[in-house]
Amino acid sequence: MNWFDFGGFSQLPGGGLTLAIIVLVLFLGFVGAPLWVWSLFAAVLLWGFGAPVWVWVVVGVPLLILNIPPLRKALLSKPLMQTLKGFMPRLSTTEQQALESGTVWVEGEFFKGKPDVKRLQSEPFPELSAEEKAFLEGPCEELCKMVDDWDVTVRKDLPPEAWEYIKKEKFWGLIIPRQYGGLEFSATGHAQVVSKLASRSLTLGITVMVPNSLGPAELLIHYGTEEQKNHYLPRLAAGEEIPCFALTEPKAGSDASSIEATGVVFRGDDGKPYIRLNFEKRYITLGAIATLLGLAFNLEDPENLLGKGTSPGITVALIPTDTPGIDTQWRHDPLGIPFVNSYIVGRNVEIPVDYIIGGPARAGDGWRMLMESLAVGRGISLPSNSVGMSKVAVRGVGAYARVREQFGLPIGKFEGVEEPMARIGGLTYLMDAFARFTTGGLDRGAKPPVISAIAKYNATELARMVANDTMDVLGGAGIVRGPRNIAANPYTGAPIGITVEGANILTRTLIIFGQGIIRSHPYVLKQLKAIMEKDAEAFDRYVWKHVGMVFRNFFRSVLLSLSRGYLASSPVSGPTARYWRRLSWGSATFAFLADLSLATLGGNLRRKEKLSGRFADVLSWLYIATAVLRRYEVEGRRKEDLPFVLWSLEYAFARIQEAFTGIYQNMPVMRWLFAGPVSWWNRLNPIGRTPSDRLGHQVAQLIQQPGEQRERLTAGIFVPEDPKSALGRLEYALVKVVEAEPVLQKIRKAIREGKLPKARPAKLVEQAVAKGIITAEEAQKVHEAEAARLEAITVDAFRIEEYFAGTPSAPRKLHPEETGA
Repeated sequence: MNWFDFGGFSQLPGGGLTLAIIVLVLFLGFVGAPLWVWSLFAAVLLWGFGAPVWVWVVVGVPLLILNIPPLRKALLSKPLMQTLKGFMPRLSTTEQQALESGTVWVEGEFFKGKPDVKRLQSEPFPELSAEEKAFLEGPCEELCKMVDDWDVTVRKDLPPEAWEYIKKEKFWGLIIPRQYGGLEFSATGHAQVVSKLASRSLTLGITVMVPNSLGPAELLIHYGTEEQKNHYLPRLAAGEEIPCFALTEPKAGSDASSIEATGVVFRGDDGKPYIRLNFEKRYITLGAIATLLGLAFNLEDPENLLGKGTSPGITVALIPTDTPGIDTQWRHDPLGIPFVNSYIVGRNVEIPVDYIIGGPARAGDGWRMLMESLAVGRGISLPSNSVGMSKVAVRGVGAYARVREQFGLPIGKFEGVEEPMARIGGLTYLMDAFARFTTGGLDRGAKPPVISAIAKYNATELARMVANDTMDVLGGAGIVRGPRNIAANPYTGAPIGITVEGANILTRTLIIFGQGIIRSHPYVLKQLKAIMEKDAEAFDRYVWKHVGMVFRNFFRSVLLSLSRGYLASSPVSGPTARYWRRLSWGSATFAFLADLSLATLGGNLRRKEKLSGRFADVLSWLYIATAVLRRYEVEGRRKEDLPFVLWSLEYAFARIQEAFTGIYQNMPVMRWLFAGPVSWWNRLNPIGRTPSDRLGHQVAQLIQQPGEQRERLTAGIFVPEDPKSALGRLEYALVKVVEAEPVLQKIRKAIREGKLPKARPAKLVEQAVAKGIITAEEAQKVHEAEAARLEAITVDAFRIEEYFAGTPSAPRKLHPEETGA
């Protein structure tokens, strides 16, 4: 008789014993019980069922080995480490430096499969300092007033007074410490400045953005010698030096480690070491006007004069552009957006070795320096630029859709128009959320290359979607270029952000997930290092923790899917609680599938770029959903914001669902299982669905309504007060149209009651006054609204001679009656 029979447990009704065992197994798996608990559980089962000796041996010996570290290491870990040596991805020196640069931030929670939602919920959202607010409301506002985007487009340059003001007010010194004369803004302050400038002019935003991102100042602050800092940083902050940074080459774009620019160390006539440079660089912002060139190149030292070997590797130097042999007098034309972007060539350029940033001791450290700098700059520049332009779209499209009428109704009331408008409003809300969440992490000292890549990739892709939707809603007002057009340059310039600071295709596949699975995973990089260093002790310690995590995530994924996340905890209550639980559900599934892919593909995973891209999408949208949830909490859980919050979260989890579907259909292991039953269950029980039409309607209507909520949604951009400017004209018309709507409602009511004939209400104003239906003051409101409406929807037209002269500096509008239309 076995123990279960003796205790009566086997007599439990309906297979109760089996059910109890299954429940206990699921519970232990879900909580991630340690190995000794599983071992004790197995022993109890064997004893309870009266298992024969041979079963004890088959089950007990492996468990005994696993529980005794010296035995486990000798019999299992060492052979496994040897096997994995040829299976796991091999890291080159540059890859290893890239992986070791920067830090892991909240993205590491999602690779665990059991994110600490309390930690995520408590991550601070950044606030601006009083000094930063004053700068935004003062110098930043003034600079925006100096610039007209159409004028910049026509003249192909910023006005001279804008250039001088940029220097005078230290716009190129945003990140430079105060001790060197800079403004020393936080990452959030830096981002808000760029966002506001970009909302006025893409060219202006880029001109200020790039020198404060990856450039000489950033590199000098972190790696320069004291002599270099004391000499250059004050001059950069004051605008006495105009910086540029040259990394990209014809054969080295996203693969920056393959640069061919060379520097060869030689002994000069004075006996001192010098470097002879030859390079060809392109896409260099400010290059044609720069006085100071930051240059990345491969350094060779045949005589080992610097004591760093004969091939120190990638090095970064700071060189005056008037150095003989440097030719900067070239310009690229990036889609007609006239920020200064250049081609730079250097032939037999000779510089002292002291020009190396950090001095000769930093020779060969360039790749690490660049990776660490990009880990910060990539998370600030282009995300803030994208948010600024998208907020302009919200205000412009919202106003236009309320002002523009077709078939007797504002076009914003048509469901077909509401759909792209909902995307414009919802995507802008979530972009602002993750851009600010990212800079909050940077402000606290994080340098997360994976998060920065997520922010850059998604912000630029979503801004492109916003630009496309803006064009669809504006129609002719979007495609006709001129001083009235708010959409042409953001639409035209969208691919620029997609391309620079790492092309988006490769950012998605190689950095977000390709680097993330190694860098941000709690165990993978540690295991790789242990293998490379032949450290069996460390390998044994991490590999079995990793195995345990995989099993735990399997159970969590299954049970959270079955319960639709309700077995997970939420740090909050209310309408967003279910989305916090879905974060845990999505994370568990993501982590398990990522580990399964790594275990089955090993080093080949990096070549499965379509699969990697889908994993990158899951990771990205888990992060974005977290940022939205955190924003809602920090901003006071405002009920009026819920349409934007819920739309954003539904959209995020719909994108996660889409990515999971692609993963299941293309998993290289057990295709019959994943492409069959698992994929079927995934579709039947999705983690997310696209936002409902009801939510979309609410978002679309809210961005058409002037008021406090619309102001908060688009906070931080430049809104011109001049009603003759592009955005100002739309804003003015929106206010006038909204003021006139109650008057027009009176006229419509009179039409329904038969007091006035059937016609457009605006054409019955005088009759309505005569019959006492409205007052003369109310009639004036309608007249002002109709005039503003016409002014807002009129597009630019140029005299023929102006158009072909190419300098339509003061184009004259043509009304329909002038053209005979």
